[in-house]
Amino acid sequence: MILKDKVIVVTGGSGLIGREIVADITRKGGIAINADISVESEIEKGLFHLDLSDDQSIKDMVDLVSTHYGRIDGLVNSAYPRTKDWGDFFEDVKPDSWRKNVDYQMNSVFVVCQAVLRVMEKQKKGSIVNIASIYGVVGNDFTLYEGYGGTAASAYSAIKGGIINFSRYLASYYGRKGIRVNCVSPGGIFDHQHPSFLEKYNARVPMGRMGNPDDIAPAVSFMLSDEAKYITGQNLLVDGGWTAI
Repeated sequence: MILKDKVIVVTGGSGLIGREIVADITRKGGIAINADISVESEIEKGLFHLDLSDDQSIKDMVDLVSTHYGRIDGLVNSAYPRTKDWGDFFEDVKPDSWRKNVDYQMNSVFVVCQAVLRVMEKQKKGSIVNIASIYGVVGNDFTLYEGYGGTAASAYSAIKGGIINFSRYLASYYGRKGIRVNCVSPGGIFDHQHPSFLEKYNARVPMGRMGNPDDIAPAVSFMLSDEAKYITGQNLLVDGGWTAI
């Protein structure tokens, strides 16, 4: 029960990884608020309809949670909004699409963090975990896509790399105020990818398989908990050894 009674907002709490983070927080005694565009707001049930493209929606979420519960102990930025053309080959990406995805995925993290940190600063405590990626740390392995003509989204690496260093900035800025900011960077997560991709990925990663959401969520819960009370500004890679080789 390392998160007993902690009020923790999870953006994208209905997503592939987000829903397991919500479940793990709850299992460990926390009060998880699923802030996701796919749910209707029922704060008594821990739900808030959050539109990350709308700054007012973000403000309303923070105001409602902090008023209803009296505090916000933790924040997990797990949402993964993207345009319909996400994953186009680099040479085909339209500048407007690039800008929209940076706005959806990275700029929204700034807005959410800024709003939540105002609450945490008054409390003089809190923990933020931003979900990044191995591809915010290392380059892409494009051989994974050769068997079926796929590719990796070019904006993804830029966004995740930016989030990792932004987290370091926040950790430095708010450390003396009792607030910790860290990242958890998953490796590839199984989501019924093309068989050729799966075969190549599993052959390359030291642990021989892709990750699952329940591999990631406990690392997030740990970073949120008081067991990590002297850890800030770090990027915990949960990748089966991908970045070790």
